[in-house]
Amino acid sequence: MKAYFISFCFALMAWSSLSAAKPNIVFILADDLGYSDLGCYGSEIATPNLDLLAKNGLRFTQFYNTARCWPTRSALMSGYYAQQIHRDALPELGGGGQGVRQKWAPLLPKFLKPSGYRSYHSGKWHIDGEVLEGGFDRSLDMKNQGNFFTAKGNSIDDIPVTPPADEQGYYATTATADHAIECLKDHAANHGDKPFFHYIPFIAPHFPLHALPEDIAKYRDNYLKGWEKLRESRFSRQKEMGLTKTSLSALEPEVGPPYAFPADIQKLGPGEINRPMPWDDLTDEQRRFQATKMAIHAAMIDRMDQEIGRILAQIQAMGAYENTLIFFASDNGASAEIMVRHGGHDPAAPPGSAATYLCLGPGFSSAANTPHRRHKTWVHEGGISTPLIVHWPAGIAAKGELRTTPAHVIDFVPTVLDLLDIEKPKEWNGEPIPEAPGKSLVPAFAKDATIARDSLWWLHEGNKAIRVGDWKLVAAKDEAWALYDLKTDRAEQNDLSAKMPEKAKELADLWQKQTNAFTALARQTLAQQPKGKGKGKSKKAVQ
Repeated sequence: MKAYFISFCFALMAWSSLSAAKPNIVFILADDLGYSDLGCYGSEIATPNLDLLAKNGLRFTQFYNTARCWPTRSALMSGYYAQQIHRDALPELGGGGQGVRQKWAPLLPKFLKPSGYRSYHSGKWHIDGEVLEGGFDRSLDMKNQGNFFTAKGNSIDDIPVTPPADEQGYYATTATADHAIECLKDHAANHGDKPFFHYIPFIAPHFPLHALPEDIAKYRDNYLKGWEKLRESRFSRQKEMGLTKTSLSALEPEVGPPYAFPADIQKLGPGEINRPMPWDDLTDEQRRFQATKMAIHAAMIDRMDQEIGRILAQIQAMGAYENTLIFFASDNGASAEIMVRHGGHDPAAPPGSAATYLCLGPGFSSAANTPHRRHKTWVHEGGISTPLIVHWPAGIAAKGELRTTPAHVIDFVPTVLDLLDIEKPKEWNGEPIPEAPGKSLVPAFAKDATIARDSLWWLHEGNKAIRVGDWKLVAAKDEAWALYDLKTDRAEQNDLSAKMPEKAKELADLWQKQTNAFTALARQTLAQQPKGKGKGKSKKAVQ
């Protein structure tokens, strides 16, 4: 009995020490992953590691991004809308992929460092400035986003790498995990007394659709029934899971890629189609081509989940798993883009190999974004909705629960600062820090509490939206506003703007007020931009 009591005391002390320790923080970001592309969000794709995090943690059903890669990354790491910090365009000002943040807009690692955190980055960057300048201690910058099978063009700690002339066996998703694991091992060996923040933005499943042959083989014939059947099966599972309570959006055969590259369609051959037409109307060649592209997309997600499993195993081996707060999300919805870039496309090469350049396209992108409408770049729900998984054994008692509060990537920084009781300074680099728009999600970790806020706001390449409560006003570029009640119609099928013009005007005025405020802030600090930066359309506008 005495021995048992002593053991119990030691266990209690260990638990108390763990609960008092600052948590490690990991944010894993996928690229062009659709809302329904994970098993725990309705998919048939094998994602057991992410599904297990969801089973033992939380799934947010209404979490949002910015509809595009670089604005989301800037918002995620800064806590501001990208337009506030020159990282996406405003109607009267430039900005975008070439914009430079103001001096008062540091990234999260800068706020964590005084609290003893070491920060690591493994994967895609796509934020202005060098990675280590952003406060990270180590980095793998996957600058080469056009070929998953070579390290050429990438940087380690902001220094370009030179791959061997006989480079073989390289795959970007695996290399991202390798670097993350190396950083974690080094942290355990040399910095074990400090907490860590690890930002792991995979490129997968962004185009080009490149995957390992053994992964593609698992899914090769799975999608021959077409995108309508896939949408229906995923939607059915989502309803069983309680992820959605509204209808499935209708396919939009008139809506193709957001950018037209007709010459590229010709390069891809007769199997390519740039509209989500009825599956039965396609030729046998088109059905096989489209199903193969979806199989590669699935293979990329499957492999990403496998590599996430390796990272989680390393965290467990370090004894850090219980007190590591893990987030997983996507930077935008699945992509309807179709193009051929970088090394071009060889139609004779095996699909998914380095010599090919394939994109998912609007048909299966519509399925990946089930049950929502539209795709990446649009600010309808399909373009801006992402899974959000949150897992933290030592800090979140709930297991397998859903959180329905609307939330946004701008909430990540305030959530972390709230959790760690870190207060931002009033100034940074001698300049006042403006109030940030995000809210802490910490209250939602305990129960399904709605996070109070005035609105959520979107603008990207002329596509615009605002959400207030369950009301959403949205318009594609050069189109009229449409009003939806997301409580009953998150599929955005029943436009209420004609029936409720006053509500539509109220939200339109609020969107404009927000836009004016962001423009005033950006204009006020535009003089800080280096000459030639932050003006005009980004050269990376189709990434």
